[in-house]
Amino acid sequence: MTMSYTIEKLFRAPCGVPNALQTVPEGLWIADQITDRVALIEMGEPSEYGVTKWIRDIDTESSNTSGMAVGQGSLWLGANGSGKLWRPLRCTDADQGEVLQVDPETGATQARHKIPGEGGVHGIEYDHIEPGHLWVTTLRSQTLTKMRIDDWSVSHTIPLPHVRAHGVVRVRDGVWVVHTADRVVVKLAVEDGAELARIVVPESDPQPHGLCIYGDDLLYCDATSGWVVRIGFG
Repeated sequence: MTMSYTIEKLFRAPCGVPNALQTVPEGLWIADQITDRVALIEMGEPSEYGVTKWIRDIDTESSNTSGMAVGQGSLWLGANGSGKLWRPLRCTDADQGEVLQVDPETGATQARHKIPGEGGVHGIEYDHIEPGHLWVTTLRSQTLTKMRIDDWSVSHTIPLPHVRAHGVVRVRDGVWVVHTADRVVVKLAVEDGAELARIVVPESDPQPHGLCIYGDDLLYCDATSGWVVRIGFG
């Protein structure tokens, strides 16, 4: 499917290595891959330093944070194994891919779930169209897996077209998935993974990592440069 879009750098994240983001009515949550803290910031014009206003942040027990979702009153963080590559090991670090359910007020862990197949995770998304489910990138099998939250069982799985799947956004007519190394964001059919649309991010723009919805548009963050970027469809 051919579609028109624009790519616009908005501002830099307040953290060094932003690897996940989610919009909420109060602003934008951004997770740092190194410290595993999650900051809530305003969506607005950046200051002279290139960042927007910081509202608050929370410490979490996540590790090597890669992916975030908002749903059922919680934050959901993808812990892609331990954080030992970036910082000293913590007793709460995951030893494989996990999803942590986190209190957005305190950062306290409410539940922990293993990734199916015991592989890694780079992206997760709460399904607001079919509530009670999370979409999880199951990297070992190069698939996207729909998990039923109440018993953490696999509801559905679709194949992914490329390796290194990252941010995920569920929309009414499909699901968007970032493939970071290929610099593409593809929309897939939720039934069978058929490709419905494709966005190519040029080398001149920041590399896509985390992904979230922003009105009728998409936002992504680049863990390398720290930029938050809008993909506009208007």
